[in-house]
Amino acid sequence: MTNELSQRAAFRKYGLGWRTLKKSLAHAEPPGYRQRQPRKKRKLGTFLPIIEQILESDRQAPKKQRHTVRRIFERLWDEHGYRGGLTMVSLAVREWRQSRKEVFLPLSHPPEEAQVDYGEAKIKLNGQETSLALFVMKLPYSGAIFVQAFPRECTETFLEGHRRAFEFLGGVPKRISYDNLAIAVIEVLKGRERKLTKEFLRLQSHDPIVFGTTVDRGWRKSRQ
Repeated sequence: MTNELSQRAAFRKYGLGWRTLKKSLAHAEPPGYRQRQPRKKRKLGTFLPIIEQILESDRQAPKKQRHTVRRIFERLWDEHGYRGGLTMVSLAVREWRQSRKEVFLPLSHPPEEAQVDYGEAKIKLNGQETSLALFVMKLPYSGAIFVQAFPRECTETFLEGHRRAFEFLGGVPKRISYDNLAIAVIEVLKGRERKLTKEFLRLQSHDPIVFGTTVDRGWRKSRQ
């Protein structure tokens, strides 16, 4: 003899609705209350813009002069007629601060990856101010850097800068990143496609594993 009830008998005995009964049978344990949407802050709703304004102003103020939750609560009571509780104000302040937290992503570079770019420097040459182009190759992982000053930024100095950098660093990186230098890139196409200059293609054909790849797999000795 069993004590089991049919669905219809349980419906009559406990006075449950069909939907409630089906939910109960679908779970071994009661699923509990599940809120579909955040509750509306009825008492605080009209005061949220005031809280946000105070907090925004605090961002420009010295740290010791910024409002505490208690001070915001007191201002709402004294100046704006708020009659709710401190807890609701505290939750609103916490939500606002969490939504505006700065997110920091770690910046990391694998070994033997290089970056190449040009900079500019001004020097006094024979008493006159002169601009120089600085060819820069940097290895972000180790911090090693090579800088060579040239009279101007052109194809010849671009190629010569690579040669001297490889000689100085004692090797060739497996990946080199360029910031769309006009010497290397004619046109930026859709997505990550680039139309390269003939001179850069010649440099790339010398060692296609190094130039034009986005995969860094190590450091090797430069070719003799």
